[in-house]
Amino acid sequence: MLLQPENQSKKYQTLFNEIDEGRVKIPQFQRSFVWEKEKTAKLIDSLIKGFPIGTFIFWRTKEELRCVKNVGNANLPETPKGDMTSYVLDGQQRITSLYAVKKGLVISKDGKQIDYKDICIDISLDIDTDDEVVGIEPSSKYPSVSVYEVLNGSIIDFLDRFSKEEVKKIEVYQNRLIGYDFSTIVINDYPIDIACEVFTRINTGGEELTLFEIMVAKTYDQTRGFDLSKKYECLIEGEDDKGKDLKSANYDTIPEITVLQCVSACLCQQIRRQDILKLRKKEFIDIWEQVKSALFDAVDYLRSSLRVVVSGLLPYNTLLVPLTYFFFKKKSNGITVHQDKLLTQYFFWATFSNRFSSSVEAKITVDLKRIDEILKDSKPTYLNEEVNLNVDILKVHKFATGDAFCKGILCILSYFEPRSFATNGVVILDNSWLKVSTSKNYHHFFPKNYLKKQGIEEGLANSVLNITIVDAHINKNEIRAKAPSVYMKKFSMSNSKINVAMQTHLIDDLINFGIWDDNYTRFLYQRGQRILQEINQRLYPKF
Repeated sequence: MLLQPENQSKKYQTLFNEIDEGRVKIPQFQRSFVWEKEKTAKLIDSLIKGFPIGTFIFWRTKEELRCVKNVGNANLPETPKGDMTSYVLDGQQRITSLYAVKKGLVISKDGKQIDYKDICIDISLDIDTDDEVVGIEPSSKYPSVSVYEVLNGSIIDFLDRFSKEEVKKIEVYQNRLIGYDFSTIVINDYPIDIACEVFTRINTGGEELTLFEIMVAKTYDQTRGFDLSKKYECLIEGEDDKGKDLKSANYDTIPEITVLQCVSACLCQQIRRQDILKLRKKEFIDIWEQVKSALFDAVDYLRSSLRVVVSGLLPYNTLLVPLTYFFFKKKSNGITVHQDKLLTQYFFWATFSNRFSSSVEAKITVDLKRIDEILKDSKPTYLNEEVNLNVDILKVHKFATGDAFCKGILCILSYFEPRSFATNGVVILDNSWLKVSTSKNYHHFFPKNYLKKQGIEEGLANSVLNITIVDAHINKNEIRAKAPSVYMKKFSMSNSKINVAMQTHLIDDLINFGIWDDNYTRFLYQRGQRILQEINQRLYPKF
């Protein structure tokens, strides 16, 4: 049962002593945390006038979260051992700005140095004026005193610099600032998911914190040197050219959530948000390197066995979860020929059944059991979930780069290492070129503009069966809107191995496929038969 929030009031000195002592901290999932000097000056002015400035909300817990280590040139200490930490959930910008003034900090922001010692009170004005008395820097036109000095100095320090009347004003301002009662609410020992929901509701107008941001904070461990944010960066781009990374394998588009799901699948065979949030920090950190290794094994398998050479071709990023789970459980034992066929079958069954278009978390739970069967060299059942395709279904399926079904066909095309029409060299795929249908790597073999002139409606012209994977130069400069018989005649004259090249695009015979007489109907049928043959070989392999 959750304890009710506790209302407290704190003086300026008490509040900021707790920061200096390491008892109050700012969790790292909060981003920009220092206001501009103008807003800070207005805040100080409100304190002086006794205006309410809102409530600070603290989450008091024994959880050790990734948190801000320094504010400007001030290093913040660790929480004393055995003590609970109060993390700022609301009021973070206000509290850090006030802290910056109290400490007289210099903070770098957007390439500029912001000196909070410069924020001053105009002591030429009447104490109870409605005008703002706090400015961002001293003025030569009127006497002023630094807020930093007022908060940290003694009245005696001002006697030789200011008149008696001015010193009296400074004393009033000092008492108002030091005596201001900050309103605070403390929520004690809430679970991290509820504390983060509180943060989301009060800070971001309903824009939910990402699960990854929460887990970065939750799994942070300074003693063990574990920072999930940095671990993910190293996973993608490597660290000082040491070890493996996903970018060098052309798998750098794998999102943070997929990596979290891989860890959770290996730890508890579940990937729901609530399951990930319940993962224990120690277990998460302990298993990280093993899961990372299994993820690399999964990527290696995709690249070598299935020849899905770039992550941009993956029908679903989620497919990495069961594959990573397989290699995590497999450990160092080699994959058998039978297991290879079963994994290939699973991959394409999940793809062409649109497996992960909905209810991903529940389906992964079921599929991990299928992977357990594969680990035992047993064939998992797909009873009542079989995929049955025919040429007519393929023909009317429109090409879209974000469509899993289309990507499944692209994976099959990629398997045959498509070669350049012009040079017979292997086409190099690039993630950055695979995001849109007008990509440099995608080519409608019968160009859409050509088909439009022939009266072919746009949907049929954009059939997935009309797509080939080519190199950028050819697509842009050589083909354009020409009839296939025209541009293929040119390529056949310059490339003596044109027939071999076309077979890598699953266009086995230029005559039978209707190329030389620009017969689009025949092309769709013949290529559909060829692609369907490859799909069925993967969905229903011979064991």
